Amino acid sequence: MDNEKLEKQDNIYKEVNSEENIDFEREIFVENKAPKRNRNGNKVLAIVLIVFLSLASGFGGGIAAMYFGQNILGNNTSNTITIKPESNINTAEVVAKKVIPSVVGISTESEITFQSIFGQQTQKTTGVGTGIIVDKEGYILTNSHVVNDGSTKTITVQLADGRDVKGEVLWNDASIDLAIVKIKANNLVAAELGDSEEVNVGSYTVAIGNPLGMAFQRSVTQGVVSGLNRSISISDGQGSTTIDDLIQTDASINSGNSGGPLLNSEGQVIGINTAKAQSAEGLGFAIPINTAKPIVEEIITKGEFNRAYIGIKGISVEDLVKAYPNEDFGAEKGVYVVQIYTESPAAKAGLKEDDVIIGINDKEVETMSQLIKDLYQYRPGDKITLKVLRNSKKINLDVTLTETVE
Repeated sequence: MDNEKLEKQDNIYKEVNSEENIDFEREIFVENKAPKRNRNGNKVLAIVLIVFLSLASGFGGGIAAMYFGQNILGNNTSNTITIKPESNINTAEVVAKKVIPSVVGISTESEITFQSIFGQQTQKTTGVGTGIIVDKEGYILTNSHVVNDGSTKTITVQLADGRDVKGEVLWNDASIDLAIVKIKANNLVAAELGDSEEVNVGSYTVAIGNPLGMAFQRSVTQGVVSGLNRSISISDGQGSTTIDDLIQTDASINSGNSGGPLLNSEGQVIGINTAKAQSAEGLGFAIPINTAKPIVEEIITKGEFNRAYIGIKGISVEDLVKAYPNEDFGAEKGVYVVQIYTESPAAKAGLKEDDVIIGINDKEVETMSQLIKDLYQYRPGDKITLKVLRNSKKINLDVTLTETVE
């Protein structure tokens, strides 16, 4: 690829990603605000939320194909409460009774280094979010932004019985805003994980979390699923993050609810609350629990989670169309390939710059963030078929995924 073409692609990439959207906010309660830190903008091959990707997203054989057996994710719960949804009059009450023992508060302390007129300064900042115990051995699911995308200095987990225990981040991924925290404690109650594929618009929901900090810990709100497959963009002042395929709910969530569970009428976790609309009431968003299940399972069984790697830098076609309405990119949706990394799975499979990825196996691909999320269904070593548009012609390329190259 010549220098003129590389320069053109980089300019396209930068221009498309310059737009900010501040209509949505992450729901972590920050107790002591500090100047905004540089969010590692120089680490361009790491996880990216809108476009560029070391496409380090993958897991295990596909959500639909994986068996999240009761021996891993189901039998951990020691809470024997059984809920019958037809008894709707007390649904919120029994859901709360079943799940509150599994809801935790997560308090963090971080250090932010910034440049001022007095030179380089360091300031401590603290925050409070929520988490849900998903295994009685101390595995807690929460948002990546609750733990400062893994860079928090200390984590304290407040259990429902009043105990405060030290936590550590085992895994996090800012691109899907999920993290797993581990604690050492006994007599833990694990929540029951549901199936977010079975969620419908209008389904009953309960949210439990710590709005505005631990002063209102484990607050319970109820509502319905008001939308599915939502996409939102969140700005932090340094850049924008796009998250796709979210569950929308009108169950009230506020600052501090981040990382808390969204539950169905049986008290099963169907989502992890992540953001709300700043300028509207009753617009909260949760990450579907099926996105997290393979990660949780592998970390519990193997102690770690290794993402799959495809090796491209890409951008959503719909973003390109908005920026360059007179250009023909061969499709209205999909992922435009800006760059192929040397010796990557994509390079070995024959993918080329300017190709447009429109599908993985039998599933259509519409955006870059969706491609990241979809690749989480596969593991290193898995073979996938990319459906690609090249010069307006459809071709299939077989790709063998490898481990992430950081």
